[in-house]
Amino acid sequence: MTTTSLADFLRALPDEELTALIRLRPDLVIPPPADFSALAHRAQSRVAVARALDALDQFTLEILDALRYTRVGHSSSVESVLALTAQSGVEAARVRAAIDRLRAYAVVFGPDAAVRIVGAVDEVCSPYPAGLGRPAEELDPLAGALVADAAGLRRTLLAASPAARAVLDRLAAGPPVGTVAAASLQPGSDSPVRWLVDRHLLAVVGRDAVELPVEVSLVLRREAGPLGQLHPDPPPMETPRRDPAQLDRAGAGQVLELVRNAEALVEAIGQEPPGVLRSGGLGVRELRRYAKTVGIDEQQAALLVEIVTAAGLIGEEIVDNKRVESVFLPTVAYDAWRAFGIAARWHRLAVAWLTMTRAPALVGQRDDRDRPINALAPELSRPGAPAQRRAALQVLADLAPGETADPAAVVATLSWRAPRRISRGTSAGIEASLAEAAFVGLTGFGGVTGFGRLLLAELAAEAPDPEDPLGIGSPEGYALSGSAALLDTLLPAPVDHVLLQADLSAIVPGPPEPTLAGELELLGQQESASVYRITAETVRRSLDAGYSAADLHALLARRSRTPVPQTLTYLIDDIARRHGGMRIGSANSYVRSDDESLIAEVLADRRLQQLGLRRLAPTVLACRHTPNRLLEALREAGYPPVQEDSTGAAVLARPKARRGAPRPTWAARGVEDPTAAVRLSAPRLAGVVDQIRRGDAAARAARRAPVTVRANGASGASHTEALEVLQQALRDKTRVWVGYVDAHGATASRLVRPVSMGSGYLRAEDERTEMLHTFALHRITGAVPESEA
Repeated sequence: MTTTSLADFLRALPDEELTALIRLRPDLVIPPPADFSALAHRAQSRVAVARALDALDQFTLEILDALRYTRVGHSSSVESVLALTAQSGVEAARVRAAIDRLRAYAVVFGPDAAVRIVGAVDEVCSPYPAGLGRPAEELDPLAGALVADAAGLRRTLLAASPAARAVLDRLAAGPPVGTVAAASLQPGSDSPVRWLVDRHLLAVVGRDAVELPVEVSLVLRREAGPLGQLHPDPPPMETPRRDPAQLDRAGAGQVLELVRNAEALVEAIGQEPPGVLRSGGLGVRELRRYAKTVGIDEQQAALLVEIVTAAGLIGEEIVDNKRVESVFLPTVAYDAWRAFGIAARWHRLAVAWLTMTRAPALVGQRDDRDRPINALAPELSRPGAPAQRRAALQVLADLAPGETADPAAVVATLSWRAPRRISRGTSAGIEASLAEAAFVGLTGFGGVTGFGRLLLAELAAEAPDPEDPLGIGSPEGYALSGSAALLDTLLPAPVDHVLLQADLSAIVPGPPEPTLAGELELLGQQESASVYRITAETVRRSLDAGYSAADLHALLARRSRTPVPQTLTYLIDDIARRHGGMRIGSANSYVRSDDESLIAEVLADRRLQQLGLRRLAPTVLACRHTPNRLLEALREAGYPPVQEDSTGAAVLARPKARRGAPRPTWAARGVEDPTAAVRLSAPRLAGVVDQIRRGDAAARAARRAPVTVRANGASGASHTEALEVLQQALRDKTRVWVGYVDAHGATASRLVRPVSMGSGYLRAEDERTEMLHTFALHRITGAVPESEA
């Protein structure tokens, strides 16, 4: 088979079938090929064929093996394959459908009587089609003599011991080659393999390898058929059924936990920014600390930190340019993310998990240098992770709503749907993906939730913008739709009130609305998902941010559906009365207070001796440190100071949060297939097909067009006549074939439409590439109108 034959097959395809091929194999047109010869060359390259076969199911690959096995010369036939599969009890329509699927992928081509297989298939597939070995005569003349005697072959097989028969059955199932210990093949050995070799049922093909002749395999497969056991259907799957609403409720509950834990994790990172390791990851101790803070285990913390980083909520900031040291920090996108509702926040996290090229399940394992793999480390990059997640979830999504399946059943189904792809991985990766999907809230009780099913459909229809998956940058802002809108109906409505208790706790009877969440973050210390504790420290924090005692009383009265405890009122008044009784300014800095005893207490406090305080007056202390450093030290010692400006007015403001630059989003990087994230629209597909056909027509015409001038039927015309042809084409605005010598001295020709000619140059447009070319007139060797080429 040659490239030209495949090119002719592709050239003869209708536009609809060619478009379908490009949809199935978009890697063939990235970048768009010049013509059908280039397209055929790509389609039968080793890498492209391997990628196409990876997308085929087990039965289709078995039929491909049948075509390879029945091939005579360069082609096979559909009838010969049907004759073999009929012995296995497979319907002819299903076999023809599998062959049509192979044609749709351009793995095979040609009419039913002469089906050809692209050459690279033999390079990327097993050398033993259908698990059958070579003929006995080719392996060993004595083996050939044995299989020629059908009765003798049956008697020899019947004489085999159970151990020897087990070896034969194993090799008959394929592949037909096996390795054994060299001692087992030595003459005189009592091993079953030696017995089979002595009876010529096996042939020695190496120092420690044996092969089963194809004739013996066919006898052993007489019940299943020459091709062995075929698998036209996926393995049966047990699918216990639950109420779909139950799955949705379970997923919605996990969504609340995910969003709350993600926010708690990012806040913890913002309060104590961890350093970036030299390897680019997050330290083990920091991960353990954050897991304890959030209330999840370390493996879940690793998954969560990977998700929030992929979602652009965590970034980096360089703190030392000389030593190139960085820390992890929340990003500006985190502030925008917090302003949305829970459904919108979940949507961003879920999309980030589905599309990120990371494998969080590997955190804690050892790399090839026996070093532990840290969270956020480059070693976690796995280009095939997004495809694996979607494939595993798609198995569940293909079930009826409410049906569930265990991970082992999902692995078995995937092994049938894409055996080549699954064989390169392990079931552990798929099971980890399903566990992560439950953590994200896409599944519940082993089944896909309704909003999870919608999200998978959305991603399959159109890839989201990895830089703005929520549409924050759009003028209209973000509006809930699809999966997020469905989830929003399942979540409890956001509440705008709390229930104050006598023990100074505030119970939030549902997810707080963004404004209330901000107020609670300042006024209380979160103890659980719905409980905040109000303490003297949190009241002081609110006063430092600019609230007055009256503001806090009004806030609690407005937000609480229960009476405000009297103890809380007294606490606020007491803290407010003492708040600001001490002032800090610039001396470099100073401390002043109307309370002389308080100044004396500060001066005598041993915890503050490192500040070097000295008394300037009964109510004033001076310090060599900056006001911010002094303010921080006094607050750590338990004093309630506030800063003042040059006029003596108190400076009250919430501390400015540090923000880092987001890491390059892993969701936008390449995946296992460089084209897996490509969604070619219908207009673009039509344009690609048209471009290939125009380019092919131009290439075929170029092969027929002469390079030298041909004017008035005479070849080798003068350079002046070539210029006349160009001038006429310029006036008529027609296309012309131009022959020229390039800068390397090679001759070439190009079909162009002249635009202008002067100053020693021809400027012409190539309509196929939509580019403007400039030719030096002295390099032009000929010009022929398109109509005469």
